[in-house]
Amino acid sequence: MDDPEPKQPRKSKRHDPLACALWMILSCALLAGLATVGRYVVTAGVPPFQVVFLRVVLAFLTLLPLTAIHGFAFFRTNKWQLYGLRAATGTIAMLCWFSALALITVGDVTAISFLAPLFTTIGAALFLGEIVRIRRWAATFVGLLGALVILRPGVVELSLGSWLAVASAIAMGISSVFIKRLADGDKPDKVVFISLLYQAPLTLLPALYVWQWPEPGLWPYLLAMGPLATFGHVTLTRAFAAADASFTMTFDFARLPFAVAFGYAVFGEIIDLWTWVGATIIFAASLFIVHREAQLKKHTASASIGPVSPRI
Repeated sequence: MDDPEPKQPRKSKRHDPLACALWMILSCALLAGLATVGRYVVTAGVPPFQVVFLRVVLAFLTLLPLTAIHGFAFFRTNKWQLYGLRAATGTIAMLCWFSALALITVGDVTAISFLAPLFTTIGAALFLGEIVRIRRWAATFVGLLGALVILRPGVVELSLGSWLAVASAIAMGISSVFIKRLADGDKPDKVVFISLLYQAPLTLLPALYVWQWPEPGLWPYLLAMGPLATFGHVTLTRAFAAADASFTMTFDFARLPFAVAFGYAVFGEIIDLWTWVGATIIFAASLFIVHREAQLKKHTASASIGPVSPRI
């Protein structure tokens, strides 16, 4: 009997730091722009639940041409239940996020949103049974302390907007757990498309309850949300494709300066020093978790491949 063929090493992932940085910074600018446009329309009188529905439908229409390329294969998946969970948690995250934008500054909402990766760690332990070791739990605890620096309970009065932003980060973090599971077998474009397919009816029901036709002058801003959301996530995907997650995430903090700049330019908003300090603590903790996950993934991959002879 012949000896089994030796396992072949996996192809190394592309590592293009410049491309990754450019895609990630562009994504940060687009997503900060989405937050600014969202705050503009909700403060102009469009109900947040209605804004969420329009954002989902417009993003869906932006991706619809992909069905002409992929055909019915774009709808094929054996993970419909998982898509339902991802759509439900993602919808809750968006409803809370746009509701928060109606009440507090773009910069504050963005700063609190850095909590999401911490709740992804908690969600992975609760829902996936993932083993989370002491270093990642410690980083999660430090990140939550950063949230306390921003919120300062007992020092300043906690507003409904702040609580909604925290709720959005929790739902966003849990939604990311399901996205990771879906991305294991389905391409990113399909994950986004099918998620939007689920979210359209989910967001329609609360939107109908508060529906009112926006003033004509607001429609250009509402229509801009679809492309901003879609291309913000497309560029984010390209950034992660250009380099590993731990490197890519180092640029995610750029969302905060963009959000603060846009918030100041459009609304004259200024966030305080403690928000910057708290956001930095949260981001550093999140970055450590992502870096730790990347290290563990590499260790697992190298262990499954076995020793590989060096090339000469």
